[in-house]
Amino acid sequence: MLCFMLDSILPLHGNCLLKQTNRSGLSSAPCGGLGMSKKLMLCVFLAMFRCIFASTEVCTNSLLPGAKGDQGETGEMGEQGKQGKDGPPGLPGEAGEAGLKGELGLTGKMGPIGERGDKGQRGLTGPVGLKGKAGATCDCGRYRKVVGQLDVNVEKLRKTVRFVKNVVLGLRETEERFYLLVKESRKYRDASLNCRLRGGTLAMPKTSSLNSLLLDYISQAGLTGVYVGVQVQSKDLNGTSSYVYADSSPLQEFAAWSQEEKLHPRLFPTTNSSCVELLSTGTWGHVECETALFFICEFPKSRRRGGGGGGRGSLVSLS
Repeated sequence: MLCFMLDSILPLHGNCLLKQTNRSGLSSAPCGGLGMSKKLMLCVFLAMFRCIFASTEVCTNSLLPGAKGDQGETGEMGEQGKQGKDGPPGLPGEAGEAGLKGELGLTGKMGPIGERGDKGQRGLTGPVGLKGKAGATCDCGRYRKVVGQLDVNVEKLRKTVRFVKNVVLGLRETEERFYLLVKESRKYRDASLNCRLRGGTLAMPKTSSLNSLLLDYISQAGLTGVYVGVQVQSKDLNGTSSYVYADSSPLQEFAAWSQEEKLHPRLFPTTNSSCVELLSTGTWGHVECETALFFICEFPKSRRRGGGGGGRGSLVSLS
């Protein structure tokens, strides 16, 4: 408070001295007398001494807050703020009333079969049935003789069929097919047609075991080579030929080419007219399709009657 009074008095006293000096032309004429000025200066000094030594507060110019003003007008409504985070879930509500029973749904798929259950208890014995009529007398001895004679006849027929196959026709067979050596010189195309008229195709040695069987066949007949169902189909861009069997299936993993043809495959005919013969050495060799040779036909052991060619001499399950 004293500091505030000093700030108010000193400027007023200074202004008074300045006005008096300007009026009289004097440089130090006091305003209101010299005695008054000394008293005032003493008061000022005492006030300053008290402010400095009697109080630890720093003398500063501080403004006191004024009275509270009137409330201003309400501002315009601001934009909607961002959506806050979801709050914690509330407590579960009470269970509602049970709804009405729905209609019966469609029948679902049948489930897996369950495990077999335990055997049930034996049921009660049923009533005895009515007595049947007396049967006719059976002459079983005569029927047994007929059946026995049929067995003998069947065995004789099997021996006859084996004789026809092995001796008369000279057939060779596997579990699935018969093989017949036809000792008629034909071109490749005529030989293939002849086998088809008989109900088969040219023999196709697709495995080493079958190739050995056909080799033994021609060796026993004293032949040097026969047609088999292998033929060149086409020639690739690099000069390599592709081969197919008589049934148009591609050549499989097995092939019995001679060593000379393996080393120099391009020295031999590679046109569509190039055919293959089975030699007495057991190897395959190229031959021109216009050459007349003996050939071997193959037939399935079980065929439908009347199917496939319908030519004379068709074999139908000779086993």
